[in-house]
Amino acid sequence: MERESGASEAAPAEAALFAWGANSYGQLGLGHKEDVLLPQQLNDFWKPECVRRITGGGGHSAIVTGEGGLFVCGLNKDGQLGLGHTEDVLYFTTCRSLLGCPVQQVACGWDFTIILTGMEKSKATCVLAGSDHSASLTDAGELYVWGSNKHGQLASLAAFLPLPQKIEARCFQNEKVTSVWSGWTHLVAQTETGKVFTWGRADYGQLGRTLESHEGWKPQSHDSALPCSGPQKSMPSCLRCLTGAAEVSCGSEHNLAVIGGTCYSWGWNEHGMCGDGSEANIWAPKPVPSLRSSPGLLVGCGAGHSLALCQLPALPALGQRPKVTGPSPDATESAESLEAMDRERWKERKPETSTQSLTSPEMGGGAGS
Repeated sequence: MERESGASEAAPAEAALFAWGANSYGQLGLGHKEDVLLPQQLNDFWKPECVRRITGGGGHSAIVTGEGGLFVCGLNKDGQLGLGHTEDVLYFTTCRSLLGCPVQQVACGWDFTIILTGMEKSKATCVLAGSDHSASLTDAGELYVWGSNKHGQLASLAAFLPLPQKIEARCFQNEKVTSVWSGWTHLVAQTETGKVFTWGRADYGQLGRTLESHEGWKPQSHDSALPCSGPQKSMPSCLRCLTGAAEVSCGSEHNLAVIGGTCYSWGWNEHGMCGDGSEANIWAPKPVPSLRSSPGLLVGCGAGHSLALCQLPALPALGQRPKVTGPSPDATESAESLEAMDRERWKERKPETSTQSLTSPEMGGGAGS
């Protein structure tokens, strides 16, 4: 439809960063240390539309901008913010100790931070770390895992893998893995056609699916390192509702994803990090209610907190009353267009640009070992 001559144009939409969940150390960047059960908008001095990566650790958070800048906040008793001191920081602050090297990727552990400033002549596109396991994704779409297999997170029958072992392609329906994320004891991977697989610990709903009981299973002490074998939780399984997800992030035992422009959450929710206003665990991915009208762009998780960069609704044209509508879970037209946008973003995305790792120890009696 053509725009009428002389009609005023609506102001362009803007992006905004939201944060919620555990905030004991100021890791939400809100200027205080009180937990937040619903997404709350941050007001910072950088342009939110320039944010490229969001990640969180046990009690700290980090943001990477398109220019390679790094912003950090939260727990800093071990110097994990890289600011040259050990005092907690309640607002996102620029980390300037990188000798001018643009940051490509950042990963937050429980009390440490890993910064990647470039990858040259290497077949590995990313490295991930869980509580007691590690993983690496190659440019050939192969996923290698090693370390502890206490919760079946290595897709193997072995109790421990001392060396990297490839998870066979048949575990991912013979497709190449393009992105992978790690929680404390579970993993999430996306393949070349957009399918999303989850496996590992499932006690808090972090796999987003219901499992059959396998109470008698225990990892083998001998070297029976058969990939993609064992009980249901240790076998990568496709979560159809996440197919084509534009973004995914794993916390210690909870997750966020952007699907059709909508921010979804599931898993451990003791500190309200799933953003539904409760502290009850969520067993299947569902939209974050208060972000329904704000399309998601990027998401990031810490051990018990969450961050999301969202597109704010366009401002009404001058002289017009704002249109007020309630959330409509059954509306499909806008969802279909957003899903199409997600598919395009997913196709254009490089494998290394959406990988993210997170580790954390037990928090407040929550996701225990």
